[in-house]
Amino acid sequence: MRRLVAAVLALACLAACSEAKSSTPPVNWTKVDVGAEPVTLTQYGDQLLVGLRDRGAKVVPQLVVLDGDQRKQVKVTPSPKSPYAFEAIWYSIAYDGKQLLALGGAAGGAHSNTRWTVWTGTVDGGLVERPQEFNTFGGQTAGGLYSAVITPSGRALLGSWGGVETGNDAAVWLPESDAKWVRQNPAKTALQSTPSLLVGPSFGTTLGDSIVLVGSQVRLAPNVVVQEAAVWQSAKLNQGWRAIGLPDPGNRSQAMTASCDSSGCYISGYVDNQLAIWQLLRGGPAKRLKDVPAIPVGDKDKLPPPLAVGDKVVQIVAQDNKVKVVSGNDGGWTVRESNDGPQGPVVDAAYTASNKLYLIVGTSLWETKLN
Repeated sequence: MRRLVAAVLALACLAACSEAKSSTPPVNWTKVDVGAEPVTLTQYGDQLLVGLRDRGAKVVPQLVVLDGDQRKQVKVTPSPKSPYAFEAIWYSIAYDGKQLLALGGAAGGAHSNTRWTVWTGTVDGGLVERPQEFNTFGGQTAGGLYSAVITPSGRALLGSWGGVETGNDAAVWLPESDAKWVRQNPAKTALQSTPSLLVGPSFGTTLGDSIVLVGSQVRLAPNVVVQEAAVWQSAKLNQGWRAIGLPDPGNRSQAMTASCDSSGCYISGYVDNQLAIWQLLRGGPAKRLKDVPAIPVGDKDKLPPPLAVGDKVVQIVAQDNKVKVVSGNDGGWTVRESNDGPQGPVVDAAYTASNKLYLIVGTSLWETKLN
């Protein structure tokens, strides 16, 4: 009798386990050949712009547009005056369906600092490099750059610069023309660091006319150093900046990436070395989403932007070089493993209007359809 009960229990457990596994099937990925090494993804509607790096080509930065079954190579033209443009790596490519704005960088000079290049154009007309004066992005107080953005109110390049008062300030460059980008003065705005609060955004995107920066702020006081995830949002382009400390920051936290739609933004990062996701409602407060799966994330990891898919948020994350697809919302989450396919560090992700999820892992582009 005991053996019969044990057998029944074992079968019940096996059935339950099988049912649990079937409820979270693995994700099947298909590799997409784009002719070179993908480094950035930019989505607009059904179009996917893939920034490429062709190490063996005369012009290393390249760009291809995937639109359904169609594929278009965008002409990329460096200026003969800019040797670093020929070997630039794309850091960010912005696209609003009409115009392109791209930020490239290549290490060079005696100290191997990044030499930044600005590119503008259209998908049909091509991307053309616009040489800038050295002091536009260089000099003793220069910081780094990380994002190019386009809003209905104008274009901007985002980065950091030596502080007006201390540390580094967040920096915004606006164009007087394609050939002249001018860094704006952050003094007496939320972008300025002070002796008691250092600002540290490291990623930028847009929300309507607003620019949204995410990163962390460091609070300083006698015997106190506290790093907290934070957001900086403008009212319109470079006007009306406000700083928002993200809730439930734990002992140490960092916001790393974000994506926005008409309702607001999802923001991804970590709290105490665990994956964290926040939601910033348009015109409202921010909240940290509950019960996000405990996946290790730290300073050396890279998180692609979180993706809004219906009423859920989808976050791609690599753990031990294995790609996981985390999806859900407050309190209800699913973690799906990936079948044989993408392995390695996650670089970028995008989701198109045709329900296709694209992912750069290592030096390859992959796609799947969410179901």
